[in-house]
Amino acid sequence: MLLSRMLRMLMVIAVALAVALTGVVEGGVSVARAEGSRQLPDRQLLFYNHAYGVLDRETADAIEHSEYLREFANFQVRTTTGAGGQTWTGRYLMGRETYVELFGVGDLPGQDGAFGSTGMGISTERAGDLVTVTERVRDQGVTPVEFRQTRDFGDGVPVPWFDAILTTDQYDAFGAWAMEYLPEYFADPRSKTEPADYPGDMGRERYLSDDYSSHLMRDVTSIRLAVTERDVASTVPLLRAGGFVVRSTAGGGVVALGGGTTIRLDAVARDQVGLRQIGLSLNRSVGYRHQEQIGRSTLAVGPGTRAVWTFDDTE
Repeated sequence: MLLSRMLRMLMVIAVALAVALTGVVEGGVSVARAEGSRQLPDRQLLFYNHAYGVLDRETADAIEHSEYLREFANFQVRTTTGAGGQTWTGRYLMGRETYVELFGVGDLPGQDGAFGSTGMGISTERAGDLVTVTERVRDQGVTPVEFRQTRDFGDGVPVPWFDAILTTDQYDAFGAWAMEYLPEYFADPRSKTEPADYPGDMGRERYLSDDYSSHLMRDVTSIRLAVTERDVASTVPLLRAGGFVVRSTAGGGVVALGGGTTIRLDAVARDQVGLRQIGLSLNRSVGYRHQEQIGRSTLAVGPGTRAVWTFDDTE
């Protein structure tokens, strides 16, 4: 799911937006820099769902044609049709609850297709939690951008997919959104999703298939992205509203802890942005270390139950 596509959808349906970023840009990161600063109360409401990155063409093509990745993970290359008939083709590594989506330069239109562009979705597990998240964002002095995304399974009839909010419609190269899957999507047999485990179950495990279990990769345990300071500032209120513990790092970045996946955003100059590293858990322990070179990226698997995928920061 791509940020500019969401925003263009909002323009088409003429939703009036009021963006209040003054408190975020001027105070968002500075608040996060105060170690031990107050976190919003109550249980975790948002969890890492997926992230995407735009890679150099050599690496994107190597990923797409990698035989190793097809054995290592539930790997897919697929085209998705969203609201307004807009489509995107991504390379997916799908886990039990989490996944990553990878593109090459030029695969996406406009600034989203530039090298180093990234995005991240964090989602609720229970119906109604997005309402609470939205209220918490407003409590921080930010007016959220609200929208609904649909999905077309190929028959031209859009199905409600998820509701989501952004904290701003202005970004440099990274955007994060909070999302909640919709009952209509789970009810559609074409979604191939699982039955609910409890009343109000809108969870990630229900959304993703169990095909991960026949591969080595289980889930995303950490994600590290290099983004601009403005994009860090825009993301902090969303992370706080979701219940993440947000801590500062040297240079103006943040680390968000909570929900099983560590999210690290390093603040960098605009020309240094991009996907840097993905930490992965494995379905079983391996007694060896395997290093797979995939384009300009390196996937190190094992020993043990962990893997680390590192990406070059040059095009």
